[in-house]
Amino acid sequence: MLDMSTGNSPASPISGAPTLADKVRFLGRADSYAPGVETVLARETHMSWVFKAGERVYKLKKPVRFPFLDFSTLPRRETACRAEFSLNRRLAPDVYLAVVPLTMARGALAIGGDGTVVDWLVVMRRLDEAKTLETAMIGHGLTPLWADRIAARLGRFYRHTRTVPIRPEALLRNWRQALAYNRRVLIDPRLGLPRGGAEHTAHVLSQFLAARSSLLAGRARDRLIIDAHGDLRPEHIFLDDGVTIIDCLEFDARLRALDPLDEIAFLAMECERLGAAWAGARIRRRLAQLLREDTDEALFLFYHGYRAMLRARLSITHLLDPVPRTPEKWPRLARAYLDIAARDARRLERLLRRREGR
Repeated sequence: MLDMSTGNSPASPISGAPTLADKVRFLGRADSYAPGVETVLARETHMSWVFKAGERVYKLKKPVRFPFLDFSTLPRRETACRAEFSLNRRLAPDVYLAVVPLTMARGALAIGGDGTVVDWLVVMRRLDEAKTLETAMIGHGLTPLWADRIAARLGRFYRHTRTVPIRPEALLRNWRQALAYNRRVLIDPRLGLPRGGAEHTAHVLSQFLAARSSLLAGRARDRLIIDAHGDLRPEHIFLDDGVTIIDCLEFDARLRALDPLDEIAFLAMECERLGAAWAGARIRRRLAQLLREDTDEALFLFYHGYRAMLRARLSITHLLDPVPRTPEKWPRLARAYLDIAARDARRLERLLRRREGR
């Protein structure tokens, strides 16, 4: 987190169209905001700049294009901001406050205003990062009551969010492609990960997909695929007066089209990585009661292992960025995920053998 405040010295006029650097400098100034803002903390992510100014947070999307998203034009960034606002109000209605233009008139930028719109900002109520689920687990402060409250909040969401129709054959094709892509990246020798473990896990997950394809297809036929959160990590879950969940995956509806059990397996996997496997298990059990669903253990392990492989891939591919941020972090994190995936694969392999009578 960077303190980018620059006091009260006047900003230099901008000639021509403002660059991303111009926008970041402006939004990093305390005097760009309403009176009472004394400091601005800025954080750069893969896709955005986030500015914490007083009681508000302002998110500026970078003009980037990746294989999985395109924010390269102003209309695309506006669409993405409005999608982020509306989708996140499903689980955090009092946090996501507005989408406002960043404007420029006579060489000066302004939040709102009557000038030419040069970008868009998502405005949020600032939350206390000391109250995330991640912080609670790391500090051993999470209680069973909070785990039950998380399950209750998710249960209400899953019951009321819309279902996503998908043909069983399309779902199975998507799974085959996803497993193959994870494997291909994780065994890439340029990335320096241990090949054997990733190969074995990928093989077991593919075995499950072949042996239990009817189970997965049945989830689609039974209309259990929903428009979910899509990025249900502990750092996105806040525990305060109630449970607030932010930062859903807004840029691709296909990536939010999930089996709730898959999403809960993702959360449980992250809980395990942070040393609180009990919390993920409790949330899963409580949700099964709330949703009245007796889920297959092998299916849960498949989802759990897949999510660990996916997070390993997303972590290690940061090293392929032109200028990787914190490059020392990603191999360590990817290996932690691969360790979880390997444990899942061993358990899943035993279940498959037992089912086959071996």
